[in-house]
Order: sequence, then C-alpha cells, then structure tokens
Amino acid sequence: MKVVAGGLAAAVAVGAATRATAPLVERRLNQISPRATLAASPEARALHARLRVVDLHADTLLWERELLRRGDRGHVDLPRLRDGHVARQVFSSVTKTPRGLNLERNDDSSDLITALSIAQRQPRVTWKSLLQRSLHHAAKLERTVERSGGQLAFVRSRSDLLRILATRDAGSEPIGALFSVEGLHNLEGRLENVAALHDAGMRMAGLTHVFDNDVAGSMHGVDKGGLTGFGRDVMAALDDLRVVVDLAHASHRTVAEVLAVADRPVVISHGGVQATSPVNRNMTDDEIRGIAATGGVTGIGLRVLAGALPA
Repeated sequence: MKVVAGGLAAAVAVGAATRATAPLVERRLNQISPRATLAASPEARALHARLRVVDLHADTLLWERELLRRGDRGHVDLPRLRDGHVARQVFSSVTKTPRGLNLERNDDSSDLITALSIAQRQPRVTWKSLLQRSLHHAAKLERTVERSGGQLAFVRSRSDLLRILATRDAGSEPIGALFSVEGLHNLEGRLENVAALHDAGMRMAGLTHVFDNDVAGSMHGVDKGGLTGFGRDVMAALDDLRVVVDLAHASHRTVAEVLAVADRPVVISHGGVQATSPVNRNMTDDEIRGIAATGGVTGIGLRVLAGALPA
C-alpha cells in the first residue's frame, strides 16, 4: 500500500470530520490494477505451494478496512493472503506523514495522518498522540486475529512462529500476523514507551520513517544523521526485549552505526537496490552485505522504481 502525500492532503482537507471521506481517499490511493495477470505455469504453482511466503511490510492498519473480507482496494486482506500462500504478514503502524512527501528532504513540521485519524473517526486519543495511534493499530490487529476463527495468529514469540509453521506443515494454513511500527517517533521521547508498545504486541521496529526523529536520522530527513543518545538507549531497550530492528528508511549513517554494534539479526523490511536504481531511497551493496552478516534479511519492494518511494 502506498500513500501519495499530495493526494492525501487534497482529499482529506475537505470534509475531514465525516466518515465518508476516508473510504474515498483510500479508494483513490489504494487502487487494484485492472490489468490481467499472467497465467502461472503448473510448475510455478507447485513451487509456490511449497514456499513459506513472508511479506515484511504492509501499511494496511492505517486504514479502517475489514481485513477478513476480500477487498476492492488495497493489497492485503485475509482472502488474498490465503491466495498468495502467505505464511507470515508483517503489519506496520504508520503514525505520521508530512506534507510534500519526497525522496530527498522532509521535516516533521506537518502531519497528514492527524486528518486521516479524524476522518476515520478513530478514538480521540489518536488525534494528538502518535503513541496512541500505534496502540490503536495494535489493538485493531489483535481484534481481527480474534475474529478470524484461527485463520490468523498473532506472532509474539519465536515459539508462536514455530507453532504456526508446524501447523502449516501439518496441513492447516494459519497466517502469522506480526505487529511492527514504522518510525519510533511514536515513542514521543519517552523510553518507557518501548515497553508499552512491546506489551501491545510490537515485535519489529523501524527506527525512522520519512523524516529525522529523536531516535535516528532518516535517509529522507533534513540532517540525515545517525543514532542520537536517546536512540542508543532505545536500541538497548529493543535488544533487551528482543524486538527486531528494521532499518528501512534509516539514513545511511544510521545503518552504518547500527550494523557496527549489532549482535542480533537486523532487517531492512522494504527497499530497493542502488546498483539497479541509484536513488537516495535505495541500499548500497555494502549495506545489503552488512544486513546479511548479522543473519538478517533484506526485503525488496516489487515496485521499487527510480524516484519511487515505497511506503
């Protein structure tokens, strides 16, 4: 799912307090391509059936959409996860997006998600609190799992994941749902909020999103710096709780600093490769090798094009 900042600003600006606005915004931004897909060969279908497919990033929780029914917009819902033979889906919490979103330079002086929260009539506590937005997203995912009749399973531990995989190997197909956050600006400057998010289910955390925050620099920020003093304390707290660190959108300096001290696997959940598309958004070969050296993985977006900004 991709949020286009200009369209979101224009669409939410009018009638932001009405329930009808948000679905119109989502239908505009999260369209399903009408183009016919290529038919898969029997060999490809057989291979796909044997794979454990994992998607490391989806912004689905940003929208008030019924995830248990097949949708006519967006990319992720339970029927399509089953069609895709997905074993685990990471659901990220997006809490702040600035106006004029771009690849090179964004500050944090504006926020479009506030208008979206109001338009979707989310709880009032989410209107002014980034932490509460993530807690709302986590609670929404947990309620969806509970209503899924066992088709979705919340992943909070390694044992949860192993149990899900064993169940799938035995012939059933529950889908593991892992809760992540995209940018730790949602800590609101308070270290104790790491534990609050962990208690809510957070098991993967992106340090930054599209602007510099008080944890680390973003590759799309103004200064593009590295880890702050607070950020190093946050890293220690994440390590204590064994939360996976996600370096998607982190500045190149932040990536280097984290890799220099990492003693557990870290990931880049979604991104591109500078060798094929030399834009600031994408990763260098050395960064990809560094992620692999920790035992982590790098997720490549299916639509990472020159100048594109995967959400």
